Amino acid sequence: MYMDAQVPLPHRVGMKFSIREKRLAAGLTQEDMAEKLEISTGLYNGLEKGKRRMNETYLEGIAIILGVMVSDLIIEDKPTISIAGKVGAGAQVPLFDAYEKGDGPQVECPPGIGPHGVVAVEVEGDSMEPVYSDGDLLFYSRNGHDSVPDEVIGHKCVCEDADGMGWVKQVKAGDEPGLFHLISINPSGKNMHNVRLKWAARVRLHWPAEFARKKWS
Repeated sequence: MYMDAQVPLPHRVGMKFSIREKRLAAGLTQEDMAEKLEISTGLYNGLEKGKRRMNETYLEGIAIILGVMVSDLIIEDKPTISIAGKVGAGAQVPLFDAYEKGDGPQVECPPGIGPHGVVAVEVEGDSMEPVYSDGDLLFYSRNGHDSVPDEVIGHKCVCEDADGMGWVKQVKAGDEPGLFHLISINPSGKNMHNVRLKWAARVRLHWPAEFARKKWS
């Protein structure tokens, strides 16, 4: 058997295939493929476009004709994370208001991070230079309830103030309980003192703008 998939094809829900690209690269027409598979051109066209049900026999035959492994024809759906909006690094922006709910771009889920409970936001401003730059993506997780856990103090965090503005800053304890200093890394950036926060979450992962654009442009 040429088939190298671990799960029988009919049980793989929503499977997609990259057949057309590899057929064109091999210099074959749909008519060529249909003839070699001993099926009608109409049926082959439907298989290639995903309008007809693919089975193991067809897929294995296509792989043999194109000289590739079956797994090379399967497009694996990789989990993605929605970019919820922008977070200010000097700029004053309402958290999550950059995109309508569900309409923001998607970014491939980074290795080592599950898509559930993870939020991605885009940096706006330069107060966290050179660590975070305008257009960078930050990934973080919140632990359910609105709070500023003790473990985030002293770390770079995404946070929301009492006015609904979103920031990425180093969070330090304020002069009174419930207040916090938001510190900029860039010496020219403005620090914010004794700010009341709704919540703060440590940045789990940072993607520079150049890399982030390649992922979700």
